[in-house]
Amino acid sequence: MSASSLFNLPLIRLRSLALSSSSSFRFAHRPLSSISPRKLPTFRAFSGTAMTDTKDAGMDAVQRRLMFEDECILVDETDRVLGHDSKYNCHLMENIEAKNLLHRAFSVFLFNSKYELLLQQRSNTKVTFPLVWTNTCCSHPLYRESELIQENALGVRNAAQRKLLDELGIVAEDVPVDEFTALGRMLYKAPSDGKWGEHELDYLLFIVRDVKVQPNPDEVADIKYVSREELKELVKKADAGEEGLKLSPWFRLVVDNFLMKWWDHVEKGTLGEAIDMKTIHKL
Repeated sequence: MSASSLFNLPLIRLRSLALSSSSSFRFAHRPLSSISPRKLPTFRAFSGTAMTDTKDAGMDAVQRRLMFEDECILVDETDRVLGHDSKYNCHLMENIEAKNLLHRAFSVFLFNSKYELLLQQRSNTKVTFPLVWTNTCCSHPLYRESELIQENALGVRNAAQRKLLDELGIVAEDVPVDEFTALGRMLYKAPSDGKWGEHELDYLLFIVRDVKVQPNPDEVADIKYVSREELKELVKKADAGEEGLKLSPWFRLVVDNFLMKWWDHVEKGTLGEAIDMKTIHKL
């Protein structure tokens, strides 16, 4: 099927194609047969601006494909799954404001054995928050069985492993699913450029591993490891507007509310003491 013909198909048919095309990319930590055979949440369609909007004509082809193919998990403010919708619709501010669309997300904080934090600068082709500096990896679990597993945030950890490969070329063997620690959850809303924005229930995942990084230029413009003091200097520069440096709003929320005390636990090897998955911090 040609790319141009996709835009002439009905929306629900398009979503069906997107889901089937992504089914092979699964990193389930356990066989799907072991998952409780409960029925997946009922599909709820929240249609937004059409993909053929002429205002999107300049959108990067890779980002356009991801905005169309990826089906985010819609949740309420208690993290209860409501259904799913396209990444495109979930990031339109008109949907966020008018329909209160909220989707599940994750933010990975990867430290090396020197306890330096790996940061990335988002690609200039990203639809939301291009060229801002942020934590190691920020994305969404998708509406598929392996990434919907609630137990011990396994679905989110599976998604994190998948996206570390997609964005940074970090192979699954270097970031075993069991090595991620889900420390907490936060709920936030942040407009990007007027049309696009974020409204996420974000799982905060920490991992300490030495890894080989091969950034994907479609996703990442630059990377750097920073010490605690170097991060503080980076924040000062961003606050002062120096060098045009900007930080993502979700990363800044973590820095301001959690990161430094959690960094202490990273260095002491006591991350387990910091876990609080019962609270959803509304920031």
